[in-house]
Amino acid sequence: MAKILDARGNPIERNTLEEPQTARLASLHQEFADHPARGITPQKLHAIMVRAEQGDLTAQSDLFEDMEERDTQIYSDISKRKRALLTIDWRVDPPPNASAAEKALAEYVQDRLDSIADLEDVILDALTAIGHGFSGLEITWGKIESERLPEKIEHRPQSWFTVDQATRSQIRLRGNNMDGEPLNPFGWILHQHKSRSGYIARSGLFRVLVWPYLFRNYAARDMAEFLEIYGLPLRLGKYPSGSTQDERRTLLNAVVNIGHAAAGIIPDGMLIEFQEAAKGSQEPFIAMIEWAERSISKAVLGQQIGNDSARKGSLAGAEVDNEVRKDLLKSDARQLQGTLTRDLIYPILAVNKGLSDIRRCPRLVFDFRDVEDLGVFSESLPKLTGIGMRIPAKWAHEKLSIPEPIDGEEVLAALAAPAAPAPVSAARAALKYTPVGQRLAPPETQDALANALEEQAQPAIEDLVNQIREIVDKADSLAQLRDWLLDAFAEVDSSKLQQIMALGMATANLAGRFDVASESGTLPGA
Repeated sequence: MAKILDARGNPIERNTLEEPQTARLASLHQEFADHPARGITPQKLHAIMVRAEQGDLTAQSDLFEDMEERDTQIYSDISKRKRALLTIDWRVDPPPNASAAEKALAEYVQDRLDSIADLEDVILDALTAIGHGFSGLEITWGKIESERLPEKIEHRPQSWFTVDQATRSQIRLRGNNMDGEPLNPFGWILHQHKSRSGYIARSGLFRVLVWPYLFRNYAARDMAEFLEIYGLPLRLGKYPSGSTQDERRTLLNAVVNIGHAAAGIIPDGMLIEFQEAAKGSQEPFIAMIEWAERSISKAVLGQQIGNDSARKGSLAGAEVDNEVRKDLLKSDARQLQGTLTRDLIYPILAVNKGLSDIRRCPRLVFDFRDVEDLGVFSESLPKLTGIGMRIPAKWAHEKLSIPEPIDGEEVLAALAAPAAPAPVSAARAALKYTPVGQRLAPPETQDALANALEEQAQPAIEDLVNQIREIVDKADSLAQLRDWLLDAFAEVDSSKLQQIMALGMATANLAGRFDVASESGTLPGA
């Protein structure tokens, strides 16, 4: 039986695919989160982050989970950024200069990935690495006929992982020792997302969001206390001198409860007065909350509009707020496609097809090509090819996102033009050459004149085409080409062609006069 090699070329045993690695670590499945966000303070937050830098990721991972769960702004923006990638189509491309066998492998793995019903969930789970810095998805392999394919791909909490103590750069499963257990090859999709450079513990985007989260949490809590204290009028109870302890206690209970129950009883002779509520404003708390929200959106989405009040009445703001900046989206896609190629596509091919060189592995690619306007292309391409431009068919297919046909695949074809009626055909033939009179110049003479003019015009035409070709080579799209051609129309040097056309018109004029004079018998010597 052929050996299976992992992505680094090391042989692995097939029995490692029999069961998930965490099946032997029951303690991890029985853990519950500590929710360190409860009662969070700057001192507690600092201690959690320092422990993470020293290799203990558990508390920091649990804190990040709490932040996303409790803060609506963080949840909304992170969810928006992750789900934006689901709107981008993906495909499996063969390696550069692929052989027929490598193209067949790309088609094979494309078909197998298409059969994974929850691949969108895999993408979302892997993208939790944006916030945490990494994500681990465990693969359970199953047998389908004679093939081994992923049966389940499950996200595992980041708190289940640790890093090696020596370098703090290798992600491992928490086990019975401080360094943890190395992850089984072909058992995991391990996505490390570089939101920022540094150790794994510091590479996640949530490290940037912890302080805005903390300040927003304080501001929201303080505003709730402010509204409870300053939003209600002061209730003052008065009792006459000589009141007993029980009577004063009854009055106090009535004063405390009347704000909520809106009803109460007190002994005769006692009095409850409502004083004007204390002066104050919630604006400082709202300002802090809005600052935190804008900071969160700026960090996650790459734009500043991140709160409802800033969006009111601003269509442009709403449009920006509904999109992730394209450079961030492309960065997320490129990082993830490398991980899925290494940890999902390569294992499938190594196990089932014996692939042993990851450099020749088909690659998952998210398609960010800008599709050109079919209408513009359909009008422009015939005109450009008509003036002699040599346009590769592959380039046109890529611009229009139209796949090239596979050998033997049925393709669309233009309908044959209907045959012209007999009178029309006859008329066209007559227009092609009709002798006038007996003394017209013979066809050989006319052809000689036409050929001479064509030879003189050819350099001028080639010069004009070369000028247009330079513009075409620099243009990135047909729309840009159209604009540049219109702008350059006045600057294109067509003087030589104009001279040839003038000579041709003069020649045609003289030829016409010759024909008329010949037909009427007025030529000298006729």
